[in-house]
Parts: sequence; C-alpha cells; structure tokens
Amino acid sequence: MKTNQHTIQKSVTVSGIGLHTGVKSTMTFLPAKPNHGIKFCRIDIEGRPVVDADVDFVVDVSRGTTIEKGEARVNTVEHTLAALVGLEIDNVMIELDGPEPPIMDGSSIDFINKLKEAGLEEQNVPRNFFEIDTSIHYTDADKNIEIAALPLDNYRLTVMVDYNSPVLGSQYAALNDISEFEKEVASCRTFCFLHELETLYNNNLIQGGDFDNAIVIVDRVLSDEEMARLAKMFNKDKIEVKKEGTLNNVELRYKNEPARHKLLDLVGDLALIGRPLKAQILAARPGHAANVAFAKKIKKRIQKASGVQIPKYDPKMPPVLDINQISKVLPHRYPFLLIDKVIYLDETSVVGVKNVTMNEPFFQGHFPENPVMPGVLQIEAMAQTGGILVLNTVDDPNNYWSYFIGIDNCRFRQKVLPGDTIIFKCELVAPIRRGIAKMKGQAYVAGKLVCEATLTAGIVKKD
Repeated sequence: MKTNQHTIQKSVTVSGIGLHTGVKSTMTFLPAKPNHGIKFCRIDIEGRPVVDADVDFVVDVSRGTTIEKGEARVNTVEHTLAALVGLEIDNVMIELDGPEPPIMDGSSIDFINKLKEAGLEEQNVPRNFFEIDTSIHYTDADKNIEIAALPLDNYRLTVMVDYNSPVLGSQYAALNDISEFEKEVASCRTFCFLHELETLYNNNLIQGGDFDNAIVIVDRVLSDEEMARLAKMFNKDKIEVKKEGTLNNVELRYKNEPARHKLLDLVGDLALIGRPLKAQILAARPGHAANVAFAKKIKKRIQKASGVQIPKYDPKMPPVLDINQISKVLPHRYPFLLIDKVIYLDETSVVGVKNVTMNEPFFQGHFPENPVMPGVLQIEAMAQTGGILVLNTVDDPNNYWSYFIGIDNCRFRQKVLPGDTIIFKCELVAPIRRGIAKMKGQAYVAGKLVCEATLTAGIVKKD
C-alpha cells in the first residue's frame, strides 16, 4: 500500500449517460492539495455546491449509493470511488455537470484508465490510515447479510454471494491486496436479474441502462412475447439468451464476475468512510444498504477513537519535517530544541518525535544515578510540537512568533527515561480565532500515555 497521499498530475474528463437517471453528463477529475479528500462539485448548479464523499451524506441506497449536501446531490458514486481507491488516490475534486457520473461500461475500468492517463502525483504527507484494532461486525438477519472488519496490516477484501438461483448460485471473490484492484476487479460490470428488470424499468431506475453497460442474468425461461417486449423496451431489433443465462449474448469477463462486481461496489461504498483502511473485510451477501450501514459503524469507531488513537511511528518512513526543516520554522536551538522530526502535519493536527538519549544535558542534574526527563521539558517539547502546528496555519511562518500563554489540565502519567522515544500529538480543539490557538496535547512512549495537557498559544507577528 502507498504510504504517502496521492493526487493526479492533471485534469481528465469522461462523458456519458448515468445508469439510473439516463442524463448525459461530463465528469472532470482535478488535482487537489494534501488532506483535501474526495469531493464532488455540481458545476451545473448555481453556486457550484460541493458534497464530500462521506457516509454521513448518504441519502439513498435503493439501487446505488447517492450522496447529498444542500443542493449538491450525486447519484451512483460507488464505481467512481472504487476507481480512486483502487489506484490509492486520496485527494481529488470531481466536477460534474449532471446528477450522476457516467455509467461507462458498468464497471470502474474506464475511470481507472482516465486517471492513469492523468498520472499520479505523490504528496509529501503520510496517508491517514485507520487501522482496525478489534473486529467490527454488521449483521442483517432478515437478509442473511454479514460483514466484518478484522485487524490486518493491509487492505484485503473477500465477498461471497448466494442468490439461490440455478443460474447464479454461490460465488466468491477475493482481493488480496488493493494494488490488484485494476487487474482483478475494476473491469467487472454491474448486473441485475431478469425478474428485476421490468420493475426497475417501470420505476425509472435504469433510464440509462443498456446491454452494453450491464449484465442481465436470465433466471427463468422467456417466451417469444417477453423477448419481443424486452427488445422494444431497450430499442433492440431482437434479444437472445445465452446458455450461460445472460441476456443478449453478453460474454462474462470472469465466471464470477457478479461476485467481483459486488466486491467493487463494497470498495466504493467503504471509500465513504473518508480514510484509507488497514483491515481484512469479509462480506456475505453485501449490498449498498448494508455496505453503507457498515461504513457508518466503522466511522463511528473512528470518531470514538479519535481522541485516544495513538499515533503510529515507523522509523523507516521519511519525515514530513526533518531537524533542518524544523529549525527553519522554530527559533529554538541547542540545547532547547526538543523535537527531532515531524511525521504528520495537517491543518488541525501534528505529530512530532523526540528521541531521548543519555547525552541530554538535563540528565546531569535530574537526577544523578536516576536519570528521569523533567516533566516541564516534556511539556516544552509538546509545546514546540504545537508551535509547528500553529505556525503552519499562516502563509509566512518565518515572520511570526508562537508564544504559549496557557497550560491547563496537565498530567504526568509515567516516567520518561534515556532510550525512550516520545511521540507528541497536538490537535486543535477549536478554530484559531484572533491569533489564539487551543490544542489538546498528548505524549506517548511505547504506546502508553506519559503526559497530557491542554495548551493555549498566541500567534504574534515579528516586529
């Protein structure tokens, strides 16, 4: 899996009709800054309203996944989102001049090809993974649906479907690594059963449907009269049924193409969590409603853990800011520069690292034969980490000072000793107003909280 965030190098455009609305639209993918996420912009509506690809904005899951915020409503987002997740693209603005992305061939492969044509661009900011630490389960007993997320240091999905049909029985599909999405899953098309077709058509739910962008599974014998009616419905001279049970001689790309497409839908729907996952996903008989309900469960876990989630530190990963770059932001110098590197930085949070060694000058007196890092210096190091965060909010940080004007609710939980690596996390608890920033600060050693405080800082322009 990619460790840094990615966007695209240039804008690219696709056009076509929407599967459910039948409305022709043009969709343009544009590069975006780190931590922007995936957003849709309805450029055909006055004010160009924007809706985030976020499970909180899902308003309909009847035949696809629809999101809406204010006047910005976008139908059937799952195939587009699956393509972005499959290429591990984190930040993109999607401009759309209609209510629904083009269905293309009913899969994600055309989006994949267009995005690859744009080229991927690595951004110097780590991806904000959510790692499943304990299992999460969703069950719909009435529909016999089960979905689970289990701990795994990767992103792996397995899907099983069973429609109790002689034509389409039990199938399963597996994606062992997200890097295999393009090859194994992206080209698998949407499908429905013949018994659903007329109902969908009569309810205007497949106005853009065609045998070129969907597979129709024939689950019963058709009379000549029914064949003629279906041909007229889809403006075809005639239709045929293959022995495999697909309408109009559509060749399956894989024997288990329906199961693979269900996996594609699951990838797209789980993108609405808003963060890349590290987990093993097991799904039995998933669908959009269940996928979205499961995504909401995961997001609820993220929100619950957001205040206590311990920052992950991998020494092999390049820092966001090394010591030389930190020295260009902070005025502190030896022996009072107490942060060695910054491993995460966005608009509202920062994570810094301090390697504590016996060579620290304060160990000479604190204490001989019992070296313990002074708590006040732990707070100072935390404050310096927070100083990087608040100075990151101004356009020219070299022209500003960051002064700490308040320390509240400070607690020291355990000793910090030579050889320890302290991970400091500071997070804004409210928007910065009138140059005053309030942050929640935490310090961890070996996954245990050693110090915490609420810090208040003022941003002052240099004379």
